[in-house]
Amino acid sequence: MEGEGVNLFQGAITDVAGIAVGHHTESARPTGCTVVLCAQGATAGVDVRGAAPGTRETDLLEPDNLVEQVHAVLLSGGSAFGLDAASGVMRWLDEHGHGLAVGPARVPIVPAAVLFDLLVGDGRIRPDADAGYAACEAASGNAPAQGCVGAGAGAVVGKLFGLARAMKGGIGSASIRVDGITVAALVAVNAVGDVIDVDGRPIAGARTPDGRGLVGATAALLAGAEAARPMAAAATTIGVVATDALLTKTQANQLAALAHHGLARAVDPLTPQDGDTLFALATGTTGRAGAPAALGILAAEAVARAVRRAVRAAGGLADPPLPSARDLGTA
Repeated sequence: MEGEGVNLFQGAITDVAGIAVGHHTESARPTGCTVVLCAQGATAGVDVRGAAPGTRETDLLEPDNLVEQVHAVLLSGGSAFGLDAASGVMRWLDEHGHGLAVGPARVPIVPAAVLFDLLVGDGRIRPDADAGYAACEAASGNAPAQGCVGAGAGAVVGKLFGLARAMKGGIGSASIRVDGITVAALVAVNAVGDVIDVDGRPIAGARTPDGRGLVGATAALLAGAEAARPMAAAATTIGVVATDALLTKTQANQLAALAHHGLARAVDPLTPQDGDTLFALATGTTGRAGAPAALGILAAEAVARAVRRAVRAAGGLADPPLPSARDLGTA
């Protein structure tokens, strides 16, 4: 098991200097949003994959576009409706004097990505601008809560054989420090596939027909099991990787792309239904330029650890019945 003999939840994205994280979780149903604040500005990149991503302000992160830094990244439940929460993050940043100087004005730059959680509870309840503002109010440099909070509140994993055999997902974080440079990740895990440990053992995912164990989705498919008809746009894994190294905008985009390898290590299988978006932030607070290849290796590992921590920290739901890894004793 990852971290055997140590605290499984040690290390978080807030270990990167200049990063704060805040959650807002709705009380009326399992959904919410999570903000990663870098209010003084951080060089940013993004890598968007999958069949149905829901995003905002990702085009400006292309290396040939003007804006070099962002002031926050928002992760939200609520599918495309959840993008409204970014307006609340902008409002908070504006009130606190943060943003891109454009003549006499300051414009906060807030890219965002959403996951689909509308099947869990009343889908008419979604994070809005007030939710994004509340997440900023809650933000701090302390290690953020993990599991069924913020953007991970309504996340579900193991949907390959239908929602009735799925399990609770969540949000997780991890950090790695090597040679004085920190690389960290925060990931909201809402995948079609299983979440697997370093040895390939499923931690959370598709359950057996009686609901009491894990079937191992890939193994079941190879044995001839028939997958459920996938629902378009019903799965998304979104997250942020961050480092205190100095990076150019091009390198930040490369870091986001390399970080996706961590999903392949911790989610099996990856499917076309997943719409996966990873942002990269570089605060540069060490004043040292990182080697992009080495940082990419660390980012992928941080993402894989964050994915596993998300389901290990999650609690189960009674309605709809979605047990957690802790409920099944597989954590």
